[in-house]
Parts: sequence; C-alpha cells; structure tokens
Amino acid sequence: MPLTEKQRRFLRGRAHALKPIILVGQKALTDNLRAETRRALADHELIKVRVQASDRDARDALIAELAGDTDSTVIARIGHIAVLFKPSATLSRIPLPADAD
Repeated sequence: MPLTEKQRRFLRGRAHALKPIILVGQKALTDNLRAETRRALADHELIKVRVQASDRDARDALIAELAGDTDSTVIARIGHIAVLFKPSATLSRIPLPADAD
C-alpha cells in the first residue's frame, strides 16, 4: 500500500505510545508467528514488532519478510522495533490524513 510521507508521519505518531505485541525470537519466522501477526493487524491495524536479531541486515530481512507475508507496510524501523500497518478491508479504525497539504 503506497503511503505519502504525511500519512507515514501520522502513523509514526500514533505508534509512538504502542508497546511491541509481536516478538520475533531465536526461531525467527514461524507459521504461528505469521498467523499471530495477521491476527494482530486485523485487530489493531497498527502494531509494533520487536526482532531479536543482532545483525542489522538480518533484522531488516526478517521485518521485510514478515511485512510481505502479512501484506502490511513497514512504517518505521528503529533498532530492534518495527511498526507495521495494514488497514482493515472493511472499515479502517485509523483515518489517514488527506494526501494534499
């Protein structure tokens, strides 16, 4: 889902107070973790994910793979924390700002 920079800033602001609800540990991405991430995105639309990988490239690869598997968008990544967004198919609970300034 293509988002404008204004929409990304808005979502980063909304995600600031959130706690990570998905924890990617030593076993990396399992089918259960993918299913739980899909469920969390369906319930919340905007979630934080904590990835326990010491290598930056490995973290980026895991986050990109998880976002691809769940059809979500990576809004931000700082250190071990990533913010994922997937709007609800029926009615989004997070209204995005308009594209124009």
